[in-house]
Amino acid sequence: MKSIRLALLVSLALSVSACCGKRAADRAFEAAFVSLTDAVPDAILEIRYFSTYNFVGDRIDGYLAPVALMTRQAADSLRAVNDDVLRLGYRLKIYDAYRPQMAVDHFVRWARDRRDTRMKESFYPDLNKNVLFPRGYIALKSGHTRGSTVDLTLLDAVSGKELDMGGTFDWFGPESHPDFCGNPDTGVYDAAAAARSPKGLSEEQVRHRLILREAMLRHGFKPLDEEWWHFTLRNEPFPDTYFNFPVE
Repeated sequence: MKSIRLALLVSLALSVSACCGKRAADRAFEAAFVSLTDAVPDAILEIRYFSTYNFVGDRIDGYLAPVALMTRQAADSLRAVNDDVLRLGYRLKIYDAYRPQMAVDHFVRWARDRRDTRMKESFYPDLNKNVLFPRGYIALKSGHTRGSTVDLTLLDAVSGKELDMGGTFDWFGPESHPDFCGNPDTGVYDAAAAARSPKGLSEEQVRHRLILREAMLRHGFKPLDEEWWHFTLRNEPFPDTYFNFPVE
């Protein structure tokens, strides 16, 4: 009986130690993150996954407050982007930054539920949910979870209105690709491609995307081929770590 009690006590002690150790590790990692409200006070936040206006249609797991968190290194680079675009007459608007793994898991569950198409008309009217994984719109892991990726757009600093990017954040389709109707590396507008597509972009819309892209690239971020709004710090401090502490 004594040996059983001893084994139970040892097991409990190990469990408490592991739990406390994990909490301490989480706190240590969280210390490497900052709020973008503090780091980039001029930026406007519209944290879509704290709201129900997103492709799922619900508040996403792990978003406990409408705030944006990033690693200190990424936030410092984003502040430089912000200063850059302010001189051009624009402000940054942030849709998402750090995203906990529990949120990614929420996306995965939603994508596997073929019956839930509440937000189809707003975000993926031309697609069936069975293509979301094969085409890379939903994945088991996200760069956002490493803490140095941001989804954003530009506002006119005077009017406060979003620049017309020719498409909305989290639109699932080729229209969201940075090379849609233009070459993002040369800045050349493809009028012929625009004429061929019912959702073809105007030259002004392509130019607006380029303003954002070029400012992000100048300050150490790299783009994503599928989303004009998505950028990751090239020298991210946690390239192999997927965090799971909540956004709060």
